[in-house]
Amino acid sequence: MPTFTFIRLGFFFFFTLGSGPYMGLPGIKMRSPDISSNWCKIILKENLGLKKTHTHSVHKHTHTLISACGVTFFVALYDYEARTSDDLTFKKGDRFQIINNTEGDWWEARSITSGKKGYIPSNYVAPADSIQAEEWYFGKMGRKDAERLLLNPGNHRGTFLVRESETTKGAFSLSIRDWDEAKADSVKHYKIRKLDSGGYYITTRAQFDTLQKLVKHYTEHADGLCHRLTSVCPTVKPQTQGLAKDAWEIPRESLQLELKLGQGCFGEVWMGTWNGTTKVAIKTLKPGTMSPEAFLQEAQIMKKLRHDKLVPLYAVVSEEPIYIVTEYMAKGSLLDFLKEGDGKFFKLVLLVDMAAKIADGMAFIEKMNYIHRDLRAANILVGENLVCKIADFGLARLIEDNEYTARQGAKFPIKWTAPEAALYGRFTIKSDVWSFGILLTELVTKGRVPYPGMVNREVLEQVERGYQMPCPQGCPESLHEMMKLCWKKEPDERPTFEYLQSFLEDYFTSTEPQYQPGEDL
Repeated sequence: MPTFTFIRLGFFFFFTLGSGPYMGLPGIKMRSPDISSNWCKIILKENLGLKKTHTHSVHKHTHTLISACGVTFFVALYDYEARTSDDLTFKKGDRFQIINNTEGDWWEARSITSGKKGYIPSNYVAPADSIQAEEWYFGKMGRKDAERLLLNPGNHRGTFLVRESETTKGAFSLSIRDWDEAKADSVKHYKIRKLDSGGYYITTRAQFDTLQKLVKHYTEHADGLCHRLTSVCPTVKPQTQGLAKDAWEIPRESLQLELKLGQGCFGEVWMGTWNGTTKVAIKTLKPGTMSPEAFLQEAQIMKKLRHDKLVPLYAVVSEEPIYIVTEYMAKGSLLDFLKEGDGKFFKLVLLVDMAAKIADGMAFIEKMNYIHRDLRAANILVGENLVCKIADFGLARLIEDNEYTARQGAKFPIKWTAPEAALYGRFTIKSDVWSFGILLTELVTKGRVPYPGMVNREVLEQVERGYQMPCPQGCPESLHEMMKLCWKKEPDERPTFEYLQSFLEDYFTSTEPQYQPGEDL
């Protein structure tokens, strides 16, 4: 069996609040600039800007690169309102001189507009005059995420974005919202190839020195594409990495609890405000729930794990009663969303897409050799544009509660737990895969409790004998077959989350080619 690094990643809204933890706010894909080690080379030789990576990336070596290149001017991608007296307030388009970028995610900068000096969130700015600063450039984004964004309500035919190619290093993809009578709304993808001379083209008869010129051309003429480029795909501000510079262990008095969102076995969840400026979610734990020392040690690790399908941990109050501060999300848990929210009206295509998003986040956890330990609809948060974020990583290991850790008590989620984990405490990423199969039944049944009519002890006995839940009403047999693969008795025979993500993302994909050719090549 592979060796995993067990890191208690979660603490997010672990305890059940009625049917689930508090949850959900904006989670659509965001342009979050991260600076790669070949930044100078790209800026100086190609004027292409920065390679964008997943949101869990960290700015590396940028201070040496900036000083070596002599390029210190950045431009704001979004508006930002100062949260502390050390922050700078700025508007989209404002320019900055970077003074110090060696201390993590908050850079010291001087505003060219106002002359004031202060800290700015580094993922809100990009090098001036680079492709990274272009509104239409979305960097490292998958094909499926591009389609989700472009198909959002309010976008029209011709809405577009440019992203890094998933299949060809150094190339780009142009994704455009289209419409026709046969397929209704759809997204077409065109590969932007690079010439040896440094130029770019979609069709060989139309070549351009820069990506900016290519985009400008197709904004004026369809010229072989499915439609002329009409408007840039909307985006939203990304979450900052932390609340502010050095705002990790924060004083309790800096938090104002405003609206109680729920209560569970181990504490409460509140909507509140930090420092009088920033809306957050605050989880308060009852004294004795877990060791403050163990919690703080794991929280230090957790805050560094970043992915757009994981709920970010912002700050902590480390003395009892422990407070956990996270991104505030307004739509609630996936379980509540399916039972009482808009999800109860969803067709299978949207439910499968939500499952694919969860698998995306779990594939990241899998890649990082971490485990979740309590994967279920109650611990998934739903945001705007139906983005799903995973909460509650590994909190079960930190809870000091005999009834919970005994696994037989009512508090332990037996119906979601793989038999080797429930009976012998063997938690691995493969036990998370089992739980994901149970979560799929929650999705297709709109929040029904698994193994209906069976109590925990009966579930354990039946599963040990090889029992698997039958195909839920309205669920395609092919999807049920995937559930049954997740419930294989031997953990190593269960699929990977990487495979599950691919299977679910392509579940309704037609047989059309991944990239469209331009006309008259």
